[in-house]
Order: sequence, then structure tokens, then C-alpha cells
Amino acid sequence: MKKFMIAVLAALLAATPLIVVTGCGENTTTIRLSEVTHSVFYAPLYVAINNGYFEEQGLTVKLENAGGTDTVTAALVSGSADIGLMGPEGVIYTETMRDSIKVFGQLTKRDGSFLVSKKDEAATFKWADLEGKHVLAGRVGGVPAMTMQYIMNGYGLYDDVNGTNIDTSVAFNMMASVFESDDSVDYTTLFEPTATEYQNLGKGYIVASVGKESGEVPYTAFCAKTSYLKKNKATAEKFLAAVMKGYDFVKNNDSLTVGKALAPSFDGMSAESLAIAVDSYTENDTWCDTPVMKESSLERLEEIMRNAGELDKEVAFTDIVDNSIALELGR
Repeated sequence: MKKFMIAVLAALLAATPLIVVTGCGENTTTIRLSEVTHSVFYAPLYVAINNGYFEEQGLTVKLENAGGTDTVTAALVSGSADIGLMGPEGVIYTETMRDSIKVFGQLTKRDGSFLVSKKDEAATFKWADLEGKHVLAGRVGGVPAMTMQYIMNGYGLYDDVNGTNIDTSVAFNMMASVFESDDSVDYTTLFEPTATEYQNLGKGYIVASVGKESGEVPYTAFCAKTSYLKKNKATAEKFLAAVMKGYDFVKNNDSLTVGKALAPSFDGMSAESLAIAVDSYTENDTWCDTPVMKESSLERLEEIMRNAGELDKEVAFTDIVDNSIALELGR
């Protein structure tokens, strides 16, 4: 937790203004949204933006790619963002704040990353192959790294937070470039569309789904300060309604149609390439059909955090999650 809070403080000092603006219109309510990374993993959100579902709700979304839950948390703490799309671990780490951050809607229900190898070994890969290898997994205390620790512990490969197999020294948004440039790195975890893009360019090979191996966990959720939710309950409800309409579009259309809807959010990526990523996430049963978070789901996350040595106390569900707004949607 201390390491996470240090990272939050560092992010506060290095905070940058929101730079990507999406959705516009007169007489609308503006929401400053900070996302943990930019990935097809969050397809329902981008479909909602590109198909005008936020505008239908009278909302304008200003979007920033923060590059990590610590940075999203810092944006919420500093007041430079209204809503954060981030791992709930950030809420847990900061739950003692006076104006605490709360989860008010869940988006994904498993890890969205894929294990990428420098070798073309998809046909033969076994998790035991990670033994003794250099694996980039994200920063310490973040769900990407903790999920990998959880998987590797299950195979008897990793039993210490400072072990030699898993590397948590590389910032989340730098993992792809370090994987490419550092010959000592054997594996990394990447989200889509980066994983497919690297494979298409021959820079790496997708060998396994981290989310499929780790099982269900509340991986990313929409979060905001308690004060914001109290003052803007109707706005938060409209926000979730637009996202869920985006989810319905993803669910009820073929992957190429979804890829075309996503294309404006991913410069340089074809609808066909995006469709491949959509298929991967659909196959993994990635997205939640309701934004209401279950207590049992949060308990699974806490189990993963304890396994990583990042949680040493019980956390009350109601201190972390406010389902009242999501429940209003009746899903």
C-alpha cells in the first residue's frame, strides 16, 4: 500500500492536463474521465463515445489515458478527473481518505491481458514454461502484476514478491517498449490491440490469455469521489446508462461491426484488426452485463491482493463500493 501511495503522490506531481476530447455538444454536462490504459478491453466505453450514446444522455466526455491505476487515482484525488476507469485496488489502497473514492459501476470481470512471448510457441506453451524466465507483469501493487503472481503461485513458479521470475519494475504503459527493446525479457503481458499489433509485426507471439487462466475478478470499474457521486448522482447514472448501451451494441453485433464502431478511437488500426481483438475478449467473456459489483467478486480481488502481500486487513464492501447508482438502471 505504501508503494502505491508513493506512486500516487509521484503521479500528482507529474499530473498533465486532459488531452483527448471526445463527444461534444451545447448544453451538456462535461465529465472528465481518466482511463487506466487505452484498450479494446474497454470496447463498450468507446462504442458509447463513437455512437453518440453519451450525447443522447446530455453528456460530453473528455478522455485521458493515464497509463496506470496509480495515475488515475492521483487524478481523482487532485480533482483533475471526475470519474476514473481503473482497478478497484486503487480504491482499496485509499479507502481511509476523508473524501474516499468509491466504485460505482463495474465494466470488466477478468484480466484483459494476454501473455506475449518472444518465441512462436503458442501451439506448445505451458505455464510451467515460465520457470526461470524474465516476465514483465506491470508495476508492483497493480492488478496486472498481482494476477500474474496469483497464476504463477498456482503453478508453484513464484512465491515471493521480490522473486526473480516476475519483474514489477517497469511502468504499466512502458511494458511493450521494454519488451521489444530488452533482449533479457522473455515474456510480457499486453492488452489488445497492442498484443495483436505486436504479433502482426513479428515483435511477439500471443501464447495465453491471462484472464482465462486467472478466472473472474473485478478488473476495472468506474470510480469517483464520494462527494462527486453525492452531488452528481443523476449524471453518474446517465454515464452508466450510456456505457451499458455500448455494451449492448458490442453484445448484439458481429465483431467486424463492432470493430468499425471502435475505429475512431484507435488511429492506425483497421476495423479487421480491431475485430480480432473483439473476438478475443468476447471469447473470454470479458465484459459485465450489469455494472453492479458483487461482494463475492471483490472478495476474489482481495484474495489476489493478499497473495501478493499487498493487503493485510479486511476491507468492508460498503467502504469500497456504492451500488446504489448502478442498481437504478435495473440490470
